[in-house]
Amino acid sequence: MSRTPNNNNSEISSERNYTACLAFSTGECFFGFGFGSEGLRVGELCFNTSMTGYQEILTDLSYAGQIVNFTFPHIGNTGTNVFDSESKEPVALGMICRNLPTKESSWRSDSNFSKWLTKNGIIGIGQIDTRRVTRLLRLSGAQSVAISYSKSGQIDIKKLKKIAKEAKSLIGVDLSTDVTCLESYVWKKQKISRPNTKSELLKTSVNGRIIAIDYGAKQAIFKQLASMNHEVLIVPADTPFVDIIKLNPYGVFLSNGPGDPLATFHNHGKTIIDLVTKSKLPIFGICLGHQLLGLALGATTIKMSHGHHGANHPVKNLITGKVEITSMNHGFAIDTDSLPNHVLESHVSLFDGSNCGIEIPQRNIFSVQYHPEAHPGPQDSYYLFKKFFDNIMNVNSDT
Repeated sequence: MSRTPNNNNSEISSERNYTACLAFSTGECFFGFGFGSEGLRVGELCFNTSMTGYQEILTDLSYAGQIVNFTFPHIGNTGTNVFDSESKEPVALGMICRNLPTKESSWRSDSNFSKWLTKNGIIGIGQIDTRRVTRLLRLSGAQSVAISYSKSGQIDIKKLKKIAKEAKSLIGVDLSTDVTCLESYVWKKQKISRPNTKSELLKTSVNGRIIAIDYGAKQAIFKQLASMNHEVLIVPADTPFVDIIKLNPYGVFLSNGPGDPLATFHNHGKTIIDLVTKSKLPIFGICLGHQLLGLALGATTIKMSHGHHGANHPVKNLITGKVEITSMNHGFAIDTDSLPNHVLESHVSLFDGSNCGIEIPQRNIFSVQYHPEAHPGPQDSYYLFKKFFDNIMNVNSDT
């Protein structure tokens, strides 16, 4: 609910016993009821249109520095479990939803959603007009906000508005350093909680090592990379090119992650440039990895108005003409007009025409803006992992 407290501008009104507040930098406030962790958080607010997968979304490291406004009204009603997390420690700062979470109802659940939020330090606010919040973001673009939850309902609204107004955007911020692994490790095959209907991904005659550069990767990506019986070695974002080559990889994967791709590229881009220019290794990038690859190839990136976040985004494959329904989570994109002539645009969003894929076929290099591993979302784009594995087989069969 959006309103101004009746008593004064320093505390939440006791009229309906509100315990939480969402404050925009413009001064507008939305009042609701908190759950999960108490406290105050400041970050960029985005809206996500997924109908399922709230646990995967909140544990996706790409949401570092962000607060998620869920457009689907029922969040938390299936609880949480040990299988669906995309990272060991969630970094999303908070979440906004229409209805307060109900008692969990799922045979897979092993934890109450509100307790899970508390354990992971995430603030939840319910009974918010999420449709209006979404319209504000669509009309005005991504905004920095402040959220606060206190069981007592005593929240300094004036202070919260001031904090929101002074909050910085994600432009120019490299967050990969905060979420990358600290040291290299081999992905251990784990039981996937959902059956893999794409059985062809499980069959290959090639064994070898794939290096995955971790800028804030989702666990589901590693599961897909390991499904072809390759060893997947995850390395930190700052790993130099020479160290990667010493590991004798068959291919290199550039992961998803949070923050401004240009800022990340300034810190870690040399490795990617060297991979492109000094090796013949197949390269595959997803999301932030896609943007970083584009920058290494000479393109530029732009901050989108409100970004793409959801599991129902149509993308057209310009090579095959087919349309895929995809899972997306990004607030930056490659500027299509900046693509060099030798780089092929392979995919575009059917929502706004923004770039969703690039490729250099003769070099076995390609990347996509969306998330083919899904989790949550449809599996229309699993074929991209097979394409990466086929590139690896083609290159290594010639050596």
